[in-house]
Amino acid sequence: MKTKILLIPIIALLLSINSYAQKSHKEKIDALKVAHITEQLDLTAKEAQVFWPIYNANEEARFKLRDNKVRNQLGKLCNSLSDTEITETEAKELLNQISIIEENKHKLQKEYLAKLNTVLTSKKILKLMNAERTFKRKMLKEFKERHGGERSRRK
Repeated sequence: MKTKILLIPIIALLLSINSYAQKSHKEKIDALKVAHITEQLDLTAKEAQVFWPIYNANEEARFKLRDNKVRNQLGKLCNSLSDTEITETEAKELLNQISIIEENKHKLQKEYLAKLNTVLTSKKILKLMNAERTFKRKMLKEFKERHGGERSRRK
């Protein structure tokens, strides 16, 4: 009985540490991304003051779109296509939902670019797009370097 009583707080502690570590990791990546974009764009103080709220709002909207329940269901269904057959009606509905998600992504991107255009020059917007692309490449490269070595050691 005493073991069970002690085990519950220990499990809770481990879960909270894991949750904190994940948040901390995401916060570190976000900070690196902000630093990278800031360095690449060379924003004035006035530009930065208006730019970052627009950028952060767009990132949040993109996250919500990616996190969409329908999108998650679509992913599961698409993955199971090789395992099981779906009806033509289900396939049409799936394609319709994919189309709606893609339209929402396009609409969000158009709105974002229009807002950015009021704050930044077109050259800086292109620099921003490039900065995001190069940041992703850096993160992927670092991830592969860290985890690629682990895979070769496991074999």
